[in-house]
Amino acid sequence: MEFTQGDLGYETPQEFAQRVNLPIQDNRLLYRALTHRSYVNEHADALEDNERLEFLGDAVLDFLVGAWLYNHFPEMAEGELTRLRSALVRTDQLAKFACQIDLGPAMRLGRGEADNGGRERPALLCAGFEAIVGAIYLDGGLETVRTFIEPFLHQGAHQTLIEHQHDDPKSSLQEWAQSHGLSHPQYRTVAAYGPDHAKTFEVEVLLNDQAYGSGSGPSKQAAAKVAARHALQALELI
Repeated sequence: MEFTQGDLGYETPQEFAQRVNLPIQDNRLLYRALTHRSYVNEHADALEDNERLEFLGDAVLDFLVGAWLYNHFPEMAEGELTRLRSALVRTDQLAKFACQIDLGPAMRLGRGEADNGGRERPALLCAGFEAIVGAIYLDGGLETVRTFIEPFLHQGAHQTLIEHQHDDPKSSLQEWAQSHGLSHPQYRTVAAYGPDHAKTFEVEVLLNDQAYGSGSGPSKQAAAKVAARHALQALELI
C-alpha cells in the first residue's frame, strides 16, 4: 500500500503512530482510521473511509467510559454517572482528546476539506478519534483500548468536575471526595443568629471529620453551598 506524502497530510500514518505510541500493528486499520470520506471521494484507489471504525469506536468508548466511571466513583449516583459519561464522550471533548495527540495533521482529507479547515473541525477530529479507538479494538482488543484511553479519562473527568463545580459546589465536592476514597462530606451548623424572620446560619463542611471550609447564608442550604465552595478553594480545585 503506497501513498504520497501529499495524500497523507503533514505526516504519514506510521509517523503519527510512532509519535503517539499508538497500539495498532495492522497498517490497513491504521490507514483506514485516518481516512476521511472526502479523501475517498477524490481518490478512486481509496477503498474505505473511517466511518465504520468511527461507529465501532463510539460503542467501545461508551462501554469503557461507563465502566471506568463506575469503578472510579463507587458512590456516585446513576444520574451523575450518566452526566459525567455524556460529558466525556461528547463531540467537543473527544475533539480535545484528538488535539492532545495532534491528530489533525495525520488525517487523510480531500483537498476541499483540507482547504476549508477540516483538520481543526471538532466533528471531524471527534470522528477520527473514535475511528482510532475502533481500530485499536480490532487490532488489540478491549484491554488495549482501556490502556490507551484511561489517561485521557483521568484528565477529562477532572476538568469536567472543575467546570461544573461553580454550578453545584456541593456535588463537585462530593464527587471529588468519592474519587479520592474519602467519606461523604458532612455539613454541620455551628451557629445561627439574628431575628427569626432574618436569621443567618453558619455551616462548616467536614471530610473524614476534618473541617475543610465554612460559610454563612440566610438558610442552612445556602450556607452549606458557600462552605462547599470554600472547601474546593482550600483544595485548590477552583
